[in-house]
Amino acid sequence: MSKTTKNGNLHKAKSAKNDEFYTRLADIERECRHYREFFRGKTVYCNCDDARESNFFRYFSLNFEFLGLKKLICTGYKKDGRGVCLVYEGDKNGNRKVDDDEIAVTELEGDGDFRSEECVKLLDEADVVVTNPPFSLFREYIAQLVEHGKKFLVIGNQNAVTYKEIFPLIKDNKVWWGTDCVRWFVMPDNTDKTTKLSDRGENIAEGARSRWYTNIPHKKRNIPLDLFKKYNPVDYPKYDNYDAIEVSETVDIPMDYDGVMGVPITFLDKYCPEQFEIVGEFNHGKDGPFDFCTPSVDGKVIFKRIAIRRKRPEHA
Repeated sequence: MSKTTKNGNLHKAKSAKNDEFYTRLADIERECRHYREFFRGKTVYCNCDDARESNFFRYFSLNFEFLGLKKLICTGYKKDGRGVCLVYEGDKNGNRKVDDDEIAVTELEGDGDFRSEECVKLLDEADVVVTNPPFSLFREYIAQLVEHGKKFLVIGNQNAVTYKEIFPLIKDNKVWWGTDCVRWFVMPDNTDKTTKLSDRGENIAEGARSRWYTNIPHKKRNIPLDLFKKYNPVDYPKYDNYDAIEVSETVDIPMDYDGVMGVPITFLDKYCPEQFEIVGEFNHGKDGPFDFCTPSVDGKVIFKRIAIRRKRPEHA
């Protein structure tokens, strides 16, 4: 796919508030394997899914016994109609298959919007939420999960890190990235031809700037970043408008600098809270005391940065 069309469908969807993009089963499997022990004994709720097409429901129902789940609930939004709720509580007849008569299907009173009273009631019943929520409602969606004290593993745009509603959660280690990115989404059949077919015949489009967001611990989060570079003022210029150095690549973080550093958003993929602390961001200087300024070096504005500081051993 050419550079000019990369992510084209996802950008169009954002402007049109079209959130009809489905997650591939392979991506769900790759991420969820890091949380297998956590899922044991849990009620999982997929509250933004087309119940009949959802790969989230497929993954958790097929792996229900392997993960040791208690219950699986799935609801989805239906425009101008009534949503459907699917409940699965495991293999009842011992054939090791997910049979239709083992799935309880009920029609909702409303359209299945995750904000509706009946969906919120199901949310309160669940232990953990796993889904791909509407990107256009990501702020509101995360706020609801936090308000209800839920564990979650959900997909969002990479740049959602800098949203004023999301960044404080990242900064305070209440939300972090999962272990992997999500590069491809399954598209509706009526999508334009800038997509391609997968090896399973799925109509897919690239979404290279999508990440898993979670508040469930995983091992990758505890691995310190190996540092090799040493600080010097030539390779690490200071910002024009803030006392911090610019580090354009995560791999170039100096091992011997104790002040504030501006690093790319993708630093979060390597972030170890025992090694660094997030002190703020360089976004546009308008989101509150943690948004320091629009970053610029020698008069040139650069892309958004996360402000970090290396922890000293006694504070780690």
